[in-house]
Amino acid sequence: MRIHIVGVSGTGMGSLAGLLAEIGHDVSGSDVAFDPPIGPELQRWGITCLKGYDPAHLEPPPDLVVVGNVCRPDNPEAQAALERGLCTTHIAGALAEFVLHNTSGLIVAGTHGKTTTAAMAAWLLEAAGRCPGFLIGGIPKNFGKSFRPTRVHVSAAGEAPSPRATPFVLEGDEYDTAFFEKTAKFLHYPTEVAVITSVEHDHIDIYPSFEAYAEAFRAFVTQVPDHGLIVANTSDAHVARLVSEAARAPVAWYALEGQPIFGGPPEWLGAVADTSEQGTRFDLFVGGVAAGRWLLPGGGRHNVSNAVAAVAATARGYGAELPRLAEGLSRYAGVRRRQDLLGTPAGVFVYDDFAHHPTAVRETLLALRGRHPKSRLVAVFEPRSATACRRLHQQEYPKSFSPADEVLLAPLGRSGLAADERLDLVALERELQAQGMPAQRFSSIDAIIGHIVERARPTDVIALLSNGAFGGIHAEIVRRLSASQRSGAPTSDNGAVP
Repeated sequence: MRIHIVGVSGTGMGSLAGLLAEIGHDVSGSDVAFDPPIGPELQRWGITCLKGYDPAHLEPPPDLVVVGNVCRPDNPEAQAALERGLCTTHIAGALAEFVLHNTSGLIVAGTHGKTTTAAMAAWLLEAAGRCPGFLIGGIPKNFGKSFRPTRVHVSAAGEAPSPRATPFVLEGDEYDTAFFEKTAKFLHYPTEVAVITSVEHDHIDIYPSFEAYAEAFRAFVTQVPDHGLIVANTSDAHVARLVSEAARAPVAWYALEGQPIFGGPPEWLGAVADTSEQGTRFDLFVGGVAAGRWLLPGGGRHNVSNAVAAVAATARGYGAELPRLAEGLSRYAGVRRRQDLLGTPAGVFVYDDFAHHPTAVRETLLALRGRHPKSRLVAVFEPRSATACRRLHQQEYPKSFSPADEVLLAPLGRSGLAADERLDLVALERELQAQGMPAQRFSSIDAIIGHIVERARPTDVIALLSNGAFGGIHAEIVRRLSASQRSGAPTSDNGAVP
């Protein structure tokens, strides 16, 4: 089929485009920009990329139009597709039609950790020889791309295996599906094994109250059939309450040692042993029985929690053997934009991370602090998401930066918000300074780059935190620091906002 995707350059829609192309369709897509990490990959995957939104992109008429949830009702291409009566669907509809039939859905949901846990689960199933299909809102480094169709093996007798033998790992996003289908994406996916990492109010543009947000997860829990499995974080009070009240399927509770227990006792328990340059080692206990010491490359307690969830889902959900999972986890390479080391120009460690919610910011900085305990840690934060740009977490952000030694605040990544609605960066700067944290607001990305290049010293750690392209800051910092190392004379104006 000839398939056109409106709003193709997001992580989820871009992955869908690549997946549809890989299974044989002719795929094109439009968007306002094609930024990293997905934009450059689209052309490599064979996607025809069309700049901007224009009804002319629908000529000649495609067989199917997939509308991304970035599109609003006034999007001219989406409007034209509907007005002309073209066959139109959303990401969940396309997955159901082309990908998910005859598979066992392992759906990873939660406010935090979805991408990492899904990437871990897919890699662990691969290491166990299960050849999973997957679609993940990020690029797992072990695979080099964010998607793969399920490989269905047929026996010598010509019989296809049972669906549980053909796992498909899918990041279950709670964001709405499309402007004409306002329910959460994960409610459209046939789920046999579910992972729920956390529930904390997010996506305020879709869920104005925590109750509305939690209700989407309650519906997700309810739809897992009684023959399925729910892997749930018992140390998260909201997860524990929703799962305890709504689950029909058996529940495998997990946690880390020392965390509070709000649901059932953890069948799967991780106990962090130590952190080094090689990663974090932890002891795993299954049903109270020691299952060995495991190595997770990278680090961070939150990622150990994600690893325990992925191990539980693949072992109990799909029968993968623990020794093979342990060996696979030791080779887990991570996901781009998740504590992603971009380089060490001039001896400075430059990391990129998608963190933007206060909890994710704190956990990411704690992980980097654990990896570099003696280094100066500089957090560079761009509030960009619909939630991060609003005041919902005004009180939580100052605490989230506590592991850092310095905080640099970029301008809000969204405009048009009312003054009493948007995140108050002046107040955030003052609160950080009142806590003794060196903090500055900047008027531009260029000013931040100049500040970093002028002041960075060997062994410093720069954490670039944004869920967007951040104005190309990543490559420019690496380039400028490398140039300063060659010249030995970094200079710049201070562009802090007075």
